[in-house]
Amino acid sequence: MTAPIRVLVCDDQALIRTGFATIIGAQPDLEVVGECGDGRAAVDLAGRLRPDVVVMDVRMPVLDGIKATRLLAGVGVEHPVKVLVVTTFNLDEYVYEALRAGASGFLLKDAPPAQLLHGIRTVASGAALLAPEVTRQLVGRYAARIRPAEGTPDEVGLTPRELEVLRLIADGLSNGEIAARLVISQETVKTYVSRILTKLDLRDRVQAVVYAYRTGLVT
Repeated sequence: MTAPIRVLVCDDQALIRTGFATIIGAQPDLEVVGECGDGRAAVDLAGRLRPDVVVMDVRMPVLDGIKATRLLAGVGVEHPVKVLVVTTFNLDEYVYEALRAGASGFLLKDAPPAQLLHGIRTVASGAALLAPEVTRQLVGRYAARIRPAEGTPDEVGLTPRELEVLRLIADGLSNGEIAARLVISQETVKTYVSRILTKLDLRDRVQAVVYAYRTGLVT
């Protein structure tokens, strides 16, 4: 039997935290391994409990959710933890900052329970929760604020075809759409995507989109 997905719930409102934990704990494939009320506690608990996913609020005392996410899943973290940011604030700024910090997904607290559970499972699987077109819109809106990377695309070891696929990912195309555009199979596209993520040491398509903007592949 497959081991359940281990989840850490972090929210400064006890009622919401308990509600999330109850919903998650009722699922046979999910297990709540801990709860906490601030970002610093989330970082400390994650280090001890090694959850598969952290459900993270944004506005919290001691250390906010964005900073905590950066410490758990940001660039340079030796053992990154997947983070699903859940907040009451529907602001593009929060979405953007959460993704830049290393979050794999973003949900609003008024989302139905089924969507929360789907989000946890999606993030745990290694996929990004946001649809490609949403990711592109968000990152595109703040692209001017993304500092250019030191290297150039030619220096990172991607083949011309891989660079082409990366540009299409950043344009918000799905694997099926990329396959149709390049007249190749979806399995071939999946192979290219996997190679791109591996070569660039990226976790998912969200990070690939940010990378494409940082290197100037997409403007």
